[in-house]
Amino acid sequence: MEDLLPDISDAHGDDVHWIPVQWRDFGGRSAFSGRVETLRCFEDNSKVRDILGKPGEGRVLVVDGHGNLNKALLGDLLAERAVTNGWEGIVVFGAVRDASALSKMPLGVKALGVCPIKTEKRGAGDEDVPLRIHDVPISPGDYLFADLNGVMVSQHPIEFGEQ
Repeated sequence: MEDLLPDISDAHGDDVHWIPVQWRDFGGRSAFSGRVETLRCFEDNSKVRDILGKPGEGRVLVVDGHGNLNKALLGDLLAERAVTNGWEGIVVFGAVRDASALSKMPLGVKALGVCPIKTEKRGAGDEDVPLRIHDVPISPGDYLFADLNGVMVSQHPIEFGEQ
C-alpha cells in the first residue's frame, strides 16, 4: 500500500501529527516507516555519517538541518551506508545531493530540496534530542510514517492492518 498517511490519519486522528512541509521524495522507496532517531545539525553532516554507520534496525533518521538549503546533509555515499546498515529511511529538513543515485536506492529519503555543495566536517551536531519541525514535536523513539502524502509522527506504534 503506497497511500498510508490518509488511512493512518482517518483511523488515528489526534494520535498522529502531520508535519506541514511539502517534502520532496529522493529515495527509491516512496513509502516507509520506522522508529525515530534524531539529529540536529547545521551545514555539517559528520554526525549523519556517524549515525548511519550504526545498525539501523529498520529505524528512520530525522535530521533537522534548520531548513537550510546551502549545503547537502546527505549524499549517495551516506545513503549507501544507511542501506548497508539496515536503515529504513532518512528525513532531512534541509538539502540532499546526488539525487539520481538516491532515487535508485532501496531507501526512503525525503528532504526540502537539493544542493550540490558538500558540508563542512567539524563533528558538530546534537544526537538523540527532541526536535520541532514546523511546530511538530519529534522525539527519539517516536514512530514516523512517510509516503507521497508527506510525513506523520506518533508516540505509539501503529499497525497498518488497523486502518
